[in-house]
Amino acid sequence: MRDLAEHLLADGILTSDQLLIATQEQQMTGLPLAKQLIQLGLVSATLIGDYEANQAGIARVDLTQVLVDVSALQCVPKSLAQRHTLLPLAYQAGVLTVAAHDVHPLLALDQLRKTCGVTQVVLMLASESQLLEAIDKHYGYALDIGEILVEIESGKASNIINHDYAHPVVRVIDALLMDAVKQGASDVHFEPEAGFLRIRYRIDGVLVQIRALHLRYWSAMLVRLKVIANMNIAESRAPQDGRFTLTVQGRPIDFRASIQPIMHGENVVLRILDRERAIIPLADLQLSAVQRQLLDAMLSRPAGLVMVTGPTGSGKTTTLYSLLHHLNTEQVNIMTLEDPVEYPQARIRQTSLHEAIKLDFANGVRAMMRQDPDIILVGEVRDTDTAQMAFRAAMTGHQVFSTIHSNSALGVYARLRDIGVATDMLVGNINGIVAQRLVRQLCPDCKAATPADEYEQRVLGVGATLVYRAVGCSLCLGRGYRGRRLLMEVVLVDDELDDLIASHADASRLRAYMRNKSWRSLADEAVACVLAGHTSLNEAQRVVDLQRR
Repeated sequence: MRDLAEHLLADGILTSDQLLIATQEQQMTGLPLAKQLIQLGLVSATLIGDYEANQAGIARVDLTQVLVDVSALQCVPKSLAQRHTLLPLAYQAGVLTVAAHDVHPLLALDQLRKTCGVTQVVLMLASESQLLEAIDKHYGYALDIGEILVEIESGKASNIINHDYAHPVVRVIDALLMDAVKQGASDVHFEPEAGFLRIRYRIDGVLVQIRALHLRYWSAMLVRLKVIANMNIAESRAPQDGRFTLTVQGRPIDFRASIQPIMHGENVVLRILDRERAIIPLADLQLSAVQRQLLDAMLSRPAGLVMVTGPTGSGKTTTLYSLLHHLNTEQVNIMTLEDPVEYPQARIRQTSLHEAIKLDFANGVRAMMRQDPDIILVGEVRDTDTAQMAFRAAMTGHQVFSTIHSNSALGVYARLRDIGVATDMLVGNINGIVAQRLVRQLCPDCKAATPADEYEQRVLGVGATLVYRAVGCSLCLGRGYRGRRLLMEVVLVDDELDDLIASHADASRLRAYMRNKSWRSLADEAVACVLAGHTSLNEAQRVVDLQRR
């Protein structure tokens, strides 16, 4: 792999110091240089894959953008595809096209020729994580825990403190968690009732019931969850928090666990944190040209606060990480204070709050100010001390990013005054405010256009003639929606707006001023999203109050 090292050094992707660290680590682990660099976080798997593909003269393929030929799937057994981590893409006239993550899978190619009887195999490269996900998706997988529950019934669930995968309770928990990740869930709820256990996933912001099990299974499942989350299995009367990591589809997935005692036992909620999908480049946030221009103007200011507001689950953390990722270069020192750190990022100094040592947001910001930061992220402004420390950091020449709970972007001013920030401190120190929501997108394969009725025209505007509705198909599992879309209300603070804030202008005057600058509110964005056919009116009204336009 000397060519790889020389290539990365020549292109400035690696420094000589980083390469030395990787080679020293490689001597201890015995990993190939490429995998060692990826494991240390010095390069991405995509970058290595692109280099290997260029060197071998093989095309790379993005499996999320590929339609797989059914005849190719029928040609290659699932067992062979799983054994060699490859996916058949097309089959025609004796020529089989497959995607693999290895540049020279000689054994796999030989077995394909023998098993499938093809005359030629065309190789394409894809990432291992995409391959694992695509194999599950196209060959099918099932959350069939019936047989495992029979094993639990037979009395094999007595001792589950060990981590033996052969144990039925271990397998049933793993099956549920892996299925939740594959379905794109953000949370898993285990909810004991009087006589049964309800299991629900939060998919695209909405809870969906997946299974209902007899309550007798819950005690063994609960112990297993406590064990892997490093919780006290003997404690059942107090709330507990924990976390653990599983490898799903070739990538690490973090789970944050919370237990709350309720009337029928202990309620468990698991938050799924997928590092690979957490960092979304600004270019991929579905922003309009105007929104991107306003955000760029905020980020170009050398000091001041950028506030992101919205309810829990509205994507505030994702937006903040995208902004930090955009600013994350060798020339700046970025430090964060979070509760807790959800997604580790290279070069960013990230700190979690710690109650035992009395490290809260206010004390953490004081400590960070002595670490020579250029950019500071404060996870949430929730009290007077934190707010004042954030503003002081902005006043002393730092870019500060934070979240706050408010119903709208302009409502942030009233919220900050409510928690004790003086008006004099508000003026001149806020660069911009972003309010956002997430709406479910209509499934493009089954959404149906219908003429707008009188009520819909009144809400959307008299020019609305067609609206799209959710239908449901096999691709969206009958839900009618697939994925979510960002609605963003952006306020770039200027001198005139600061003057209005200094004069204690009420909300109506602030909105009137912004309207004169062609500002679009969350309701305006939601209506535009409905008219463009991205979502339904019912979904938009579930998330945004369209009456207050």
